[in-house]
Amino acid sequence: PSSINYMILSHAHIDHCGRIPKLVKDGFRGNIYCTHATRDLASIMLMDTAHIQERDAEFDNKHLERKKQRNPNFKYTKVKPIYNAADVAQAMKLFVSVSYDRWIDLVKGVKLVFTDAGHILGSASVNLVINTGGDEMRIAFTGDIGRPNRPILRDPQDMWPADVIISESTYGDKLHLEKPAEKARFLEIVNQTCFQRRGKVIIPAFSLGRTQELVFILDQLVNEGQLGNIPVFVDSPLAVNATDIFKAHSECFDDELHRYIVKDPDPFGFKRLSYIVDVRESKKLNSSKEPAIIISAAGMLNAGRIQHHVYNNIENPNNTILLVGYCAPYTPGGQLQRGATEIRLFGEDKKVNAQIEIMDSFSAHGDQKEMSDFLNNQIPSCKNLFLVHGEYETQLKYKTYLRDKGFSSIEIPEFKQEFSV
Repeated sequence: PSSINYMILSHAHIDHCGRIPKLVKDGFRGNIYCTHATRDLASIMLMDTAHIQERDAEFDNKHLERKKQRNPNFKYTKVKPIYNAADVAQAMKLFVSVSYDRWIDLVKGVKLVFTDAGHILGSASVNLVINTGGDEMRIAFTGDIGRPNRPILRDPQDMWPADVIISESTYGDKLHLEKPAEKARFLEIVNQTCFQRRGKVIIPAFSLGRTQELVFILDQLVNEGQLGNIPVFVDSPLAVNATDIFKAHSECFDDELHRYIVKDPDPFGFKRLSYIVDVRESKKLNSSKEPAIIISAAGMLNAGRIQHHVYNNIENPNNTILLVGYCAPYTPGGQLQRGATEIRLFGEDKKVNAQIEIMDSFSAHGDQKEMSDFLNNQIPSCKNLFLVHGEYETQLKYKTYLRDKGFSSIEIPEFKQEFSV
């Protein structure tokens, strides 16, 4: 790590920034370039991740020690977190934030500009121009590609023409629901669950991005008089902090939200909405029998308070678990997406009696067409296109799709594979 000069961070989702404190802990001392909103969000995301690791390590070590007490011959190595809160604080000192559309010189002969990727608050595509002794090499990384015509954020912005492109491919084989059908379907699920069956809608949602979009849609439904008296709970301390940062970065908002704020100054709050931080208040939701909408992290149902809500509600057929984004296949959320009739939570097998609904149209990732439209302006210039950030079978289908659109020399890199460009 000490041999690396710079890091360029596309956005603050933990699968992109989550190991930065370890990199710094292991010797990296260069600048970390990102947008202003990404810097603010990364600060809370990384600190939250450090605390989770510290708690997990403490839990695991207590469990191992109990095994040792039962069996004196049992040997174990004490679990240590990858990094802790002090490591995060050290890493944040290296962040340098830059506005969108502002060219900066990283070093003589290397220029950088961030363009808006429209994925989450502060997300960016990375555009580099490298002078190679009289010639210029233009390299771009899409970051995670957002979606046009979504609430809150501006539409994805075209990257500068590039010779070499590294592109995400998450939904390279799928098309999302159109926006009007999505809102109507969401309201239908709420009505069926909360009014007809008198149950709860439990929504595993990432604290950053997905939660704010869901709250904004609910705010619209309240203003339209369509939500009734159903209480809504956002049960995630991280989501509370992330929402405060959203409110501080109106430069990332689209025109639609700016117009909406004129009529409703707080698009992330309404009368029957409660943001929950205290763990005791969170536990009360599990014992309540009243209809409600509960939004809680993590989005893949693999950590956090959402596991407790699902654990306590998944065996009740009156309830609905609403999955609103991508879940890795091995996670509890991924198992539910694939039709599991039983999932394991807290060491216990739970029957899936609740209704399982899937609306991946809420995903902040562009679908097959939206991603290819985003790349369309690159066809004349692109000499090498590398597909990353997706499942292999999806990438194969997306590769064929892009080839039919006019791209050539498309590669799906393998782990540790190297290329010369």
